[in-house]
Amino acid sequence: MDPIGFAAVVLAFAVPLAAIYAWYRVRKLRTEERLAAIAKGVSVPIAEELPPHARSRKAAILLIAGGLGYTLTFMWLSKFEAEAMQAAVFGIIPISIGIGYFIDAVLVQREMRRRPDRVSRALSAPLEGEIRLS
Repeated sequence: MDPIGFAAVVLAFAVPLAAIYAWYRVRKLRTEERLAAIAKGVSVPIAEELPPHARSRKAAILLIAGGLGYTLTFMWLSKFEAEAMQAAVFGIIPISIGIGYFIDAVLVQREMRRRPDRVSRALSAPLEGEIRLS
């Protein structure tokens, strides 16, 4: 059995599982901290969620930056290995999705300007399963 292949497969599954577990633990600790503060009678401010256009803009920036980094890396590697340029082309995919997210952000922001009453009601409505304390 090839130890490098085995290590690659183990890491391919272990890294995402570790990230999911870390995310779960952070959420659990935050929840416990909030519940302890509420039990003591301390006022706990609810963190505002980003508006929809800001979430789209954030995703767009991350996708475009990642796609450009991927493309530029493989373009640089193509100086040493000619076939690396074929891999650089795949960087167009996240760049294109990021451009789509930018378009979505602009359209959502435009919609928010036209109908501010609908959007503010939608943002202030409780999520399914959310408990309002006030």
